[in-house]
Amino acid sequence: MSSTTPTPDLPVVVIGAGPVGLAAAAHLLEYGITALVLEAGPHADTAVRAWSNMRLFSTWNEIVDPAAEKLLTPTGWVRPDSCAYPTGGDWAEQYLQPLADALGQSVRYGARVTGVARAGRDRIVDAGREQTPFTVHLVTPDGGEQRVTARAVIDASGTWSTPSPMGGDGLPALGEAAHAGRIAYRVPDLRDHVVRERYAGKRTAVVGTGASAFTALGYLADLAQDAPGTHAVWILRRAVSGSTYGGGEADQLPARGALGLRAKAAVEAGHATAVTGFRTAAVEADGARLALLAEDERRVGDIDEVIVLTGFRPDLSFLTEIRLGLDERLQAPLALAPLIDPNQHSCGTVYPHGVSELSHPEQDVYLVGMKSYGRAPTFLAMTGYEQVRSIAAALAGDREAAERVELTLPETGVCGGAGLYDQPDTANNGAGCCAAPQILSIGLGAPATTGGC
Repeated sequence: MSSTTPTPDLPVVVIGAGPVGLAAAAHLLEYGITALVLEAGPHADTAVRAWSNMRLFSTWNEIVDPAAEKLLTPTGWVRPDSCAYPTGGDWAEQYLQPLADALGQSVRYGARVTGVARAGRDRIVDAGREQTPFTVHLVTPDGGEQRVTARAVIDASGTWSTPSPMGGDGLPALGEAAHAGRIAYRVPDLRDHVVRERYAGKRTAVVGTGASAFTALGYLADLAQDAPGTHAVWILRRAVSGSTYGGGEADQLPARGALGLRAKAAVEAGHATAVTGFRTAAVEADGARLALLAEDERRVGDIDEVIVLTGFRPDLSFLTEIRLGLDERLQAPLALAPLIDPNQHSCGTVYPHGVSELSHPEQDVYLVGMKSYGRAPTFLAMTGYEQVRSIAAALAGDREAAERVELTLPETGVCGGAGLYDQPDTANNGAGCCAAPQILSIGLGAPATTGGC
């Protein structure tokens, strides 16, 4: 578990200056281990800033890492109201950038990692592999190429840059590239006048389920109040079931449960229409508009815009010379995959994990944060903080701390995985934590009422 490389003077390279990457650096520093955070963007949390308009469903109390807070406190930083729900922009400006600033020279911007390998050894070579440091290849904004030598690598680069395509088979739908100008892969920021005009009075297909789709449906429902004719066509690959809208009031993160309830309210109010069992095969021109075609030849036409929110997937292109042990379906570490498989896991079965579940055949390289989940959804920041706490302890040789669990995760209120491929999820018959959610009194334009924290 602990590092065997004979180069303790070399830094641990952390890829990505997002929430989990910065937390990793803080935990390493706490152990006296030198960290070098390589961030491709011009500042910390580039990905988080890209969704600055969206409100998190976790409170400040759940998104501040303990080691990071210890580092920040001497600078005069004070944690915002623990019970408040920040936006992505709040998180970036009030916590992540100050944390990166506190780390100082440990964070390097404009450094895009293009490759990781053992120095002088490709993935085939066995001899002396574990005793050889890593070499990390990167490019700078001016196109220059550099190499950094490291004792270990923690990849916290996330999945934001690689959204999944529209096609029901996991590949781009036919015509998806040709009509890219009318397809978005992010929740729209309707505060932006140009973005607002793009969807106002339009018929927009929202492809996908989960928090992002719920949020988009809620935003479009709000827009419909001011712009008549605005309507969402919600494209779901499965049938509607008791768990379609998430955990509702049973969710121990109330704001997360409220997102699904808001989407349900949008459908019931007529601002959105659900089309179920629709696995998109193609997108094509429909006069001046677009049409989506399903694998079963059904057709949804008269579409002006498409928002694809089918999840994200890890970019493994710069790790081809590293020996990773990944689940063949989820592309998550082998020991972690069964714990997060959306086809199987239920309430309380996803538990905190650390270095043991995140280890690979290649010693001292770890995928953490969103990237560790591969294609699985429902990742929480607090999960990533526990991951890097455990890994930092392992790299410091503190085996007891590395194996200790220091986190209890909230339940989602959703049991039995994602349901059968073509049938509603009836395993619980509406009982227990999977009962059909009730509508909260949140209104289509109002913030969720979630109570205390």
